[in-house]
Amino acid sequence: MKNYISNTFLLTFIVVGVLIGCYYSPTISLDNKPLRKVDLLADVRWKLDEEVCDSDTVVFFPPVKPVFVDTCKAGMICIEDFSDSTLHGMKHFYEALSRVDTMERPVRIAYFGDSFIEADIMTADLREMFQLKFGGCGVGYIPVTSAISGYRPTVQHNFGGWSSHATNDSGGFDKVKQGISGHYFFPSKGAYVQLKGLDKYVSRLDTCEISTLYFQNKGFVAVRSKVNNASEGKLYEATGTGEVQTFSVEGKIGQVRWSVEKSDSAIFYGVAMDGKGGVTLDNFSVRGSSGLHLRGIPLPTLRAFRRLRPYDLIIIQYGLNVATKHGTNYDGYKKGMLTVIDNMKEVFPEASILLVSVGDREYKNENGDMRTMPGVKNLIRYQQSIASDSRIAFWNMFEAMGGQGSMAQMIDQKMANLDYTHINFKGGKHMAGILFETLMYGKEQYERRKAYEE
Repeated sequence: MKNYISNTFLLTFIVVGVLIGCYYSPTISLDNKPLRKVDLLADVRWKLDEEVCDSDTVVFFPPVKPVFVDTCKAGMICIEDFSDSTLHGMKHFYEALSRVDTMERPVRIAYFGDSFIEADIMTADLREMFQLKFGGCGVGYIPVTSAISGYRPTVQHNFGGWSSHATNDSGGFDKVKQGISGHYFFPSKGAYVQLKGLDKYVSRLDTCEISTLYFQNKGFVAVRSKVNNASEGKLYEATGTGEVQTFSVEGKIGQVRWSVEKSDSAIFYGVAMDGKGGVTLDNFSVRGSSGLHLRGIPLPTLRAFRRLRPYDLIIIQYGLNVATKHGTNYDGYKKGMLTVIDNMKEVFPEASILLVSVGDREYKNENGDMRTMPGVKNLIRYQQSIASDSRIAFWNMFEAMGGQGSMAQMIDQKMANLDYTHINFKGGKHMAGILFETLMYGKEQYERRKAYEE
């Protein structure tokens, strides 16, 4: 019997070939209507939805960019930024630093704290680091008088003829009269304040470019300034407005003396020595304060200082006078500090605000060993919560110091006092370096994010 299987395969091959040829042949029309093209694979071939893709061009979706991820260097305690649309995180400060060469005034930092930064400990070195990198000169704002003027190595401060009032006075203090530093001063006949820049401890302070006197008066006031031991000086006069005012003198200023020649009802606050550009850092330390005294500064006075001396970064660092050995509940303190920060946000709507935690503080336990106070750790949790609820930035200085037992280690390295509470100038330089590096890394990360988003 003859085998037809080979013929069957041959016929199948011929039919397939003809159909494939029909698929690639030109379209045939009948009565000007195109006939359907022969397509063996029509049932399995993927086709674009003609209603969605009605052109000859296929549009591809752009690739999805990965989310930018902030990083932190190994071993660094980075700033936690809790800011929202109110923008009181670090953005404004980083932007100001990037525009420092084109700004018509210095980039200003206000550093509020307790005895941890008294006598310009830590802030002196932080100021120098900023001024060496971004320019600027001068020690910044100084209250008219000071109980620790002899211990401050960044300025020679002399004064006389003043009635001095501070927020940490035991009595007789009228908080309505206080200025931004928590002080106010009344002059008697011949009252003067004299500042001389020093360069023995840090650089860029021996001369400045502008000195400003801050005061408030309801009557007539006359004040004379003398720069660099000038014989006559310049007389300034002003009528009463009831608002905070300033007198300023410019030049290459190594020393300035402000003398009150006539004052009917003036209140004086402080004197500043600044550069016209670069960075200025003001130390507003109040010994024994918890930081809650800032609630008592009248908002109109704060607004006046914002008008005359706007700040780009406000640093708030307290806690030594709040933490107790085994404290667990700081609810009252948190409520008060939330008010402080709300006031700052209202008065300085563009400023970055950084809350710095308390550092390590140690006590002797029942075995006679020095240990970190448990109350310190609890307070730090509250401070972080304050920053989070206020939508500002937070830096854990306790961890940056080294955490548990770090104060004892700093004492061993001659960087802290034997009270196991306060750092000294050597420790201040060390901590200023850590904070400055952290701020610069934060600025770098911000600029990377900004470039990425653009």
